[in-house]
Amino acid sequence: MFDYDTYPELERGTVSRDTMTIAPQNNFTNVLVLRELESHAVFTTDGQSADLANVAVGSGDDRETYSPGLMFMRKQTGSDRRFGKSLQRDLLETECTMQVNGMCQDCVECILYGSAASDDADQQLSITSRVMYDTAYTLRDATATIDEKFQNAPGDDYAKTAEATIREPDFFEPGTLFPSVITLRDATPEELAFVLGITAKNKRYGAATSRLGRVKNHILGVYTGSEEGPANLGLTRDVVTRLRDSDGTAADSIQDVITAAAHDPQLVGELLQSAFDDRVNAERGGLDLERVSDDTVDDLLATATGDSLANVLETQLDASRAFLEQTN
Repeated sequence: MFDYDTYPELERGTVSRDTMTIAPQNNFTNVLVLRELESHAVFTTDGQSADLANVAVGSGDDRETYSPGLMFMRKQTGSDRRFGKSLQRDLLETECTMQVNGMCQDCVECILYGSAASDDADQQLSITSRVMYDTAYTLRDATATIDEKFQNAPGDDYAKTAEATIREPDFFEPGTLFPSVITLRDATPEELAFVLGITAKNKRYGAATSRLGRVKNHILGVYTGSEEGPANLGLTRDVVTRLRDSDGTAADSIQDVITAAAHDPQLVGELLQSAFDDRVNAERGGLDLERVSDDTVDDLLATATGDSLANVLETQLDASRAFLEQTN
């Protein structure tokens, strides 16, 4: 199903199941994603305040420093891993946990996303993740994307004494956009399908996901080659300047872009894709990456989100176990 005769474009950035090795090689597959909040979300490290950075964007007279909100890499990989393990339980009827030293190390997810050494005395191996995430940045300033909400806790009596005000965590507003790249190293086409399925189907990120954190992941392209693609920060800067110059916005300056009330996800997706392509095809210092055709990506997504993903994972499972056995 996933041989290179069917998908020749994947041969540059993936490895076949039969050639998986624990010795790292330089086969990279980059998945370009635009994450769009469809509800309020909470991304914090201390449980209260949103994670922020100070970033310079633009040049010359139109150069600004702004404070984008952050979606740390852990907020992305933690959610994706939990979803991936639940997906495996549905499709393969495997049992694996997110407990740090309690992962089975015997499933596709563990072998791909990595795991710490097990508590089992006979299984003292740690597995390095071959799926790489990076912190994602908002296109707009924190003042435009984050809302501080306050709430009282008055109790349920008709008459009551004054209560202290309880401050809620910082909330990222719906419509906030995060350009993002997921990079797979030395992954098989089957493992790529697994990651695409997780990315397409996972819809909750951040804290309190039973009530918040609804996210739509727009998969914009897949690129294969011998190196990682552009960093999220560089792509975010590129999109900001392209929004300033686009006929699809009313922005005349960087300041207009980073303080806008909202940005059109479709327009941002188009600009993000062109920014990635331009960095790959730069005349000087271009990247050794090639874009996979839309037809191939659509076919992979259909497999990744359909009933046949179970067969793909079953096929990969034997290869994943053989990969781990190389340590013996």
